[in-house]
Amino acid sequence: QVQLVESGGGLVQAGGSLRLSCTASGRTFSSNAVGWFRQAPGKEREFVAAFGWSGASTYYADSVKGRFTISRDNAKNTVYLQMNSLKPEDTAVYYCAARSWNGYYGSAKNYDYWGQGTQVTVSS
Repeated sequence: QVQLVESGGGLVQAGGSLRLSCTASGRTFSSNAVGWFRQAPGKEREFVAAFGWSGASTYYADSVKGRFTISRDNAKNTVYLQMNSLKPEDTAVYYCAARSWNGYYGSAKNYDYWGQGTQVTVSS
């Protein structure tokens, strides 16, 4: 079992930055591929960024490419999402998730473990 806890959300003006953290307990991250998803009110949960199964590759949604960066510190069992040049349309609850098999990184259905989410609000 893996327990995931996100932190770092908040209110920021457009153009600003936030860094989200996702800390795992119960099992090390090195054996799981990790991703970030988000869900805005009235919308479906969508893929944001993820590591590939080996951990060596990273993938991003087109809407965040060039602005967001996913990184990890295995010694701290923590994954980060650095978000720069934030836009009002980035407003959502952000979730980190981990999967225990080599499924498609962009599908929420392939993730076994989820955090509780952290709210990010970007004002215009």
